[in-house]
Amino acid sequence: MAEARLRAEFEESKAEIHRLNVRLSTGVPTLHKDLSLISMVPEWSGAESEVPLDEFFSCIEGSASLGRWESADRIKIATLRLTGAAKLFCNGCPELNAADVTWDNIKDAFYQRFRDAHSDQFHFMQLQTARQRNGESPREFADRCRAIANKVMCKVDDPAAQRVHRENDDRIMLASFVAGLSGVVGTQERYQAPRYTGQAVSLALAVHEAEKQEKFNEIFYARFDNSVRLLSRSPSRSIRDDSKLRRMKNTLAAGRMRSQC
Repeated sequence: MAEARLRAEFEESKAEIHRLNVRLSTGVPTLHKDLSLISMVPEWSGAESEVPLDEFFSCIEGSASLGRWESADRIKIATLRLTGAAKLFCNGCPELNAADVTWDNIKDAFYQRFRDAHSDQFHFMQLQTARQRNGESPREFADRCRAIANKVMCKVDDPAAQRVHRENDDRIMLASFVAGLSGVVGTQERYQAPRYTGQAVSLALAVHEAEKQEKFNEIFYARFDNSVRLLSRSPSRSIRDDSKLRRMKNTLAAGRMRSQC
């Protein structure tokens, strides 16, 4: 009985070893983390001039997906890329430095701390009264309008409803962009009445470049005309100067001859 039981256990052990060998030979290879993608994550201080907080977190999550980072890696990398007021806030919150903190805890705490204090009405007014600044290109003005529009866009979990909100915000942004463009570019935009933002930006850039080329041509031809006038005047002036000099020399020579006589 004992011998039969030992033989059965031995056979079972051999079968288990065989299964483990098969699993190791056909298993999925070990995946390694790519931490070089940390350089893609920008530093973030919480200032208004920085990228939005959503973009900061999206960059971390996108890099984590490509580099096969774990949740703990996201937390460590996020805290390493913080600067200024954001870093002081993170260091001053014991719950954010606890061993059991999660990625969602980090996001919720930062959204609560660095949320925009202005109301939706303020951002709507900013969007409606947006005007192109001196030296600001049409693309830069469009980016500024888009950033303001993102602040007033409603965010819901339903993808269909979110798409409707985005389309409405795009129409509002288009109206503000066209109304805020200045000079010849704005006039042409309002004549053409583009139907969507991409078309409006492309048209504004085309008119802007054409206007720059026109000004360059005017300056070039004005300088060219001035150069031609100077060249056309200089020979006659030099001829008059040479004849005047010869007359003076002849007069002096005649005076010397008379004095010698």
